[in-house]
Amino acid sequence: MITYTVSQLNARIRAQLESDYRDIWVEGEISNLSRPASGHLYFTLKDDAAQVACALFKGNSYRLSLPARELANGLAVRVHGRATLYEPRGNYQLVLDQIEAAGIGALEAELKRRRDMLAAEGCFDAARKRPIPPAPRQIGIITSASGAAIHDALTTLRRRNPLVGVIIYPSLVQGEQAPAQLIRQIETANRRGECDTLLLIRGGGSLEDLWAYNDPNLIRAIAASAIPIISGVGHETDVTLADLAADLRAPTPTAAAAHSCPDLGSSFQHLARLKEQLHGATRRRLQNAQQRQQTLAHRLHQQNPQRQIRTAQQRADQLGERLHAAAHRRWQREQTRLSALMQHLHHLSPLNVLQRGYALAYNAEGKTLARSDAVQPGDKISVRLASGRLYCTVNRRSKN
Repeated sequence: MITYTVSQLNARIRAQLESDYRDIWVEGEISNLSRPASGHLYFTLKDDAAQVACALFKGNSYRLSLPARELANGLAVRVHGRATLYEPRGNYQLVLDQIEAAGIGALEAELKRRRDMLAAEGCFDAARKRPIPPAPRQIGIITSASGAAIHDALTTLRRRNPLVGVIIYPSLVQGEQAPAQLIRQIETANRRGECDTLLLIRGGGSLEDLWAYNDPNLIRAIAASAIPIISGVGHETDVTLADLAADLRAPTPTAAAAHSCPDLGSSFQHLARLKEQLHGATRRRLQNAQQRQQTLAHRLHQQNPQRQIRTAQQRADQLGERLHAAAHRRWQREQTRLSALMQHLHHLSPLNVLQRGYALAYNAEGKTLARSDAVQPGDKISVRLASGRLYCTVNRRSKN
């Protein structure tokens, strides 16, 4: 009888699998789909009775009939590849090189049926959804008491708002008993009325792992809750019917906690900004009021009757002085002009000529004589000298 080591056994089984099943097609439904940063894809292919692990390495993902980005949990597919054994762990798996769509999987079909039924009942209507309280006093969390989700949520709540109270309503989050416990805790929270907001959260998982959150009775309980519910089930790519029925859907448990209460740190910063804005506005308003008071005081001073009278008197004095100065200048100009005219008249005066030895002769009627033939011998004439007058009788006359 041959005795094998574990390594020998796994090597022989691997060789046998790869020899007998090196070119096979298998049909089933995708579950537990994983997309690590390496670019490889890992998932479980299952039917109603069994499942097998599958690996699609990055190099083969570009040649698929069904694009790798369209692969999703619940999708029915036909895969091609070879069977092998991962020797270090003894896990049997299929290494794939081709994937084709084979229709909607059973879970996806059931999920669609439930979604349509509950939508017809109005469970997803936006009009019935309640607003999330902006400043809750107490928050209830419905989840597993020992999972990572509760740890993440509590950490986020303590960091954002340590003043808010928290009540944990523990429940199963997976398996056949989970929906009934989740419903019971929603009803308990509503009956006690202790909380302003409820968080319905759990970590990520496959479509099967999250199936409890697609239970129709749970969806109806969420829609009927008087307390607003924020759902944070799975990861961002996981969307359950509970997410559609909740008053607010958050992509993760951490995000659900963040949406449930205000961030006091941000609030304090906001208050500080408001305080500074208020101080600035008050300072500007005071400055404007002071400036306006000064303007009004100046205008009042300018419009004071006594000031206006004094200004008018000063103006009258200035005008009087200007009038006096103008009259004096005019008098001086006229005096100068009169002197000039008198000087000119003096130069033109016949009397002035007489001073140089000339004389003026007048006939008996007192008319000036300019010609000798204007008189006859024997006529009486008078002669005007520079000083005095002569009365004469014409003896004879001559033209020279």
